[in-house]
Amino acid sequence: EYEEKTGQAHRPLSPKQNVRKNLDFEPLSTTALILEDRPANLPAKPAEEAQKHRQQYEEMVVQAKKRELKEAQKRKKQLEERCKLEDSIGNAVLTWNNEILPNWETMCCSRKVRELWWQGIPPSVRGKVWSLAIGNELNITHELYDICLARAKEKWRSLSTGGAEVECEDAGFSAADREASLELIKLDISRTFPNLCIFQQGGPYHDTLHSILGAYTCYRPDVGYVQGMSFIAAVLILNLDTADAFIAFSNLLNKPCQMAFFRVDHGLMLTYFAAFEVFFEENLPKLFAHFKKNNLTPDIYLIDWIFTLYSKSLPLDLACRVWDVFCRDGEEFLFRTALGILKLFEDILTKMDFIHIAQFLTKLPEDLPSEEFFTSIAAIQMQSRNKKWAQVKRMLIFDNR
Repeated sequence: EYEEKTGQAHRPLSPKQNVRKNLDFEPLSTTALILEDRPANLPAKPAEEAQKHRQQYEEMVVQAKKRELKEAQKRKKQLEERCKLEDSIGNAVLTWNNEILPNWETMCCSRKVRELWWQGIPPSVRGKVWSLAIGNELNITHELYDICLARAKEKWRSLSTGGAEVECEDAGFSAADREASLELIKLDISRTFPNLCIFQQGGPYHDTLHSILGAYTCYRPDVGYVQGMSFIAAVLILNLDTADAFIAFSNLLNKPCQMAFFRVDHGLMLTYFAAFEVFFEENLPKLFAHFKKNNLTPDIYLIDWIFTLYSKSLPLDLACRVWDVFCRDGEEFLFRTALGILKLFEDILTKMDFIHIAQFLTKLPEDLPSEEFFTSIAAIQMQSRNKKWAQVKRMLIFDNR
């Protein structure tokens, strides 16, 4: 009875409603409004305009379907790539565990292993490979780590209570120096991978990082703690057990390049910068000339990269891949990586002035594509006038005597 009174019983569908009814895809209501009749207080749509709106609506539906199909294809491709990557990593893990690691001495320098190394070491075996590649020339044992850590804890207690100086291997280093070193450790830990929130106070690795850095200051009081060490120790902690991380950390910092930088040996640091510039000019002459014109010296950007082995400057997963090849090729790869970064951004950098170049290289883009990045590094030739990195460095050291 109500339907008869209101005239709504068996009302036929309008042409617009028929169009919407027959569509198997229903877009958002805001899109569908184009088909609606005008309010009663306005003139009705002319047939021509209604037809035009029907066509526009159908076009919107087609475009929406295309977008949805494109997104689905993109998701499918990403899933396939992820599965392919997981399969590749799984196969690599088996190769490393079953073939390479048990026969390390005979296989580590083979062509097959070097190629696998370049592709990136799987995270599950990365720590083992790094430990073997870095070595333990210092013959540090787990027991020595425990002794150094105990001494460090004693120093912390003594300094916190204002007690007498602790007598240990760092005799000759003032309490003020030791206190400053410990304060710097405390400050630096809070700034180590802050986005991860695992090394800061209360985080799961805070005490571990504090222990390794404190133990190192007791093991090498002549070096002490230098800003940037926390990033190196943190990367090792993520891949190794505590004592093994300390062993790798101490041996890594004992390498000639790291020792030159962490002991701030200005003469040797300048030699490294000069050697770098030889290969810079050889590989990227246009950018090299632009840097010279703007008085941009290597120390402005290289120091931070070398001090932290790129772990502060690059995304962590990319930094770990740099570490992989650094463990294979040694210090040369650190400078080759620097040239790879400059090559990757050459077109941008040649258009910048001193300030903007320095700012850009101090804070690199966070979305660096790994394959492009390593392709750029691979294009760098570490040979100048038939002389390799080690030969060029030796020649510069000899000339500076």
